[in-house]
Amino acid sequence: MTTRRTRLIAALDTRDPAEATRWANAVSSHVDAIKLGLEFAYAAGFETVTKVAQGRDLFLDLKLHDIPNTVGAAVGSLNRLSPAMLTIHASGGSAMVAAARQACDDSFPEGKRPLLLAVTVLTSLDDAALAETGVPGGARAQVLRLAELALRNGADGLVCSAHELTALRKEFGERPVFVTPGIRPRGADAGDQKRIMTPTEARQAGADWIVVGRPITKAADPAAAAAAIAAELIAP
Repeated sequence: MTTRRTRLIAALDTRDPAEATRWANAVSSHVDAIKLGLEFAYAAGFETVTKVAQGRDLFLDLKLHDIPNTVGAAVGSLNRLSPAMLTIHASGGSAMVAAARQACDDSFPEGKRPLLLAVTVLTSLDDAALAETGVPGGARAQVLRLAELALRNGADGLVCSAHELTALRKEFGERPVFVTPGIRPRGADAGDQKRIMTPTEARQAGADWIVVGRPITKAADPAAAAAAIAAELIAP
C-alpha cells in the first residue's frame, strides 16, 4: 500500500452556534477540516453553518437520500456553502448517486467542486442491526456492494467503517477517498458506535480522513485532545 497522510476531521456535533464556534476556534490549528451535520444545520440554519466554517475546510455531512431529482436539486442548492466534502447515502441507488455527481459538476465553480462521498453502512449498525432491516450477509458484504455502486456512478469516495478499509482498498485500489468515522482513541468510550478503531489502526488500514467527535469535543481540553490525535496520525 502506498504511503498516505491520514487527515483529521473534528465533528462539531451540537445545536449551539456559540459552542460550535468555540470548538472550531479551539481545534482549527490541529485538524484539517471540521464536520457540521444534520444536528447543527437543522438547529442553527445553513447561514450559520457558513459562519462557523468560514476559513476552514467544511465536511458537510447531510447524508442526502431521496429521489434522484430531489437530491440533485439539493446538492445544487448547497453551492453557496462551498463545502470541501459532501455526503449522500449510497443506498439511494445508481441514479441518485449519478444525479448528485452531475449537480456537483454543474453547480459549483471550476476547482470548487466538493468531494462527493457516499455513505455505505453507518458505523452504528452491526450485522444484527442490518439483518433487522432485511439486509443479509453482514456489514462487510453490504459495504462492498454499495461501494461498487457509488464509485461506478460518480462518487469520489466513501464514508465507511475502518473495519472495511482493507477490503475496500484491495477491491478498489488507491484512487477512492475513504473517510472513516467511528474512531476512538484507545481507552475512550465507544458511545453508540459499534464498529470502531483507534486513529493508528485506521491510518494503517488505509483511511484518507478520520472523523472524531466526542473524544475531542467532550474532552476537558478539546485543543489538546485534537493535538494528541493529530500527533498519533503522524507517529512512526
